[in-house]
Amino acid sequence: MARESRFMEEKKYYQISSLEKGLKILEAIVEHGELTVTETANLMEINRASSHRFITTLRDLGYVRRNTQGKYEATFKLLGLGMAQADKFEIRRLAKPLMRSLAAEFDETVNLGILDHDQVVYLDKVESRELLRMDSGVGTASPPHATALGKAMLAFLPPKDFANLASTLSFEALTPNTITNLKKLEKEMAKIRKLGYAIDNEELALHLYCISAPIFDLNGNPRYALSVSGPARRIKTLKQIPAKLLEVTRYLSGQLSAKVSF
Repeated sequence: MARESRFMEEKKYYQISSLEKGLKILEAIVEHGELTVTETANLMEINRASSHRFITTLRDLGYVRRNTQGKYEATFKLLGLGMAQADKFEIRRLAKPLMRSLAAEFDETVNLGILDHDQVVYLDKVESRELLRMDSGVGTASPPHATALGKAMLAFLPPKDFANLASTLSFEALTPNTITNLKKLEKEMAKIRKLGYAIDNEELALHLYCISAPIFDLNGNPRYALSVSGPARRIKTLKQIPAKLLEVTRYLSGQLSAKVSF
C-alpha cells in the first residue's frame, strides 16, 4: 500500500494537468470530427473561457483550424507527426510490397500491427477494392484478445511476458464471440501455436473475419503481425490464405533477423 501511495504521489507531482487537458481536448476534436468552443466546454466539463484558451493555443500551434461552419477541426499536422513516427519502423518498408501482393491476390484488406502494451496498433494497411471491407485506420488501436493480430502475437510471447500482459487485459466482450476470460484465451493460444496463425471469428466486430500470423524479430520474439481481413462470408471461402500468409510472415521474419530494426 505504501509503495502504491508513493507511486500515486509521484504521478500527481509530475503530471501537468493543463497539458493533459489540452491533449484530451485535441483527442476529442479528432474523435468528433469538429467541435465548437461551447461543445468542447460541455464535453470536457470546463467553462467556455478555458475551452477557448485551450483551442486557441492548439490553433496557434497548428493542430486545429476553424472551418467555415465556425467549428474547430484537426489539421494534417497530426497526420505528419503520426507518419514521421510510423516511418521509423523498418518493417513497413519491408512489408509493403508483400502486403500489396496479398491484397491483390485475395482482394481483401491486409493489415500490419504491433503489440503496444495492452493494445494492438495498426502500423500500415492495404485496403481491399471491395465496398464492404475492414476499415481500421493506421494508428488506431484494438484490444489484443479480440483481434487475430493481437492473438497471433500473444500466443508466441515468452510465458512470463504473456502472463504479465494477460493480467492487464479487461476481456471486454465486443461481440458474442469475444474471448472473455484468461482460461479461454490460454486454450486459444495453444491452438494458435499449433497452427502457426490466429483467427478472429467475428470477435472484434460481427461479420468481420480475420486471419493473422506473427512476424518474429532477431531474438525470436513476435514483434509484429500481418493479417488478411474482410467479411466472414468472403474470407471463409479463401482456403489458401493461411498458407500464403505464413509464407509471407516467415520471409519477413527472416528479413528482420538479418537487420537491426526498430
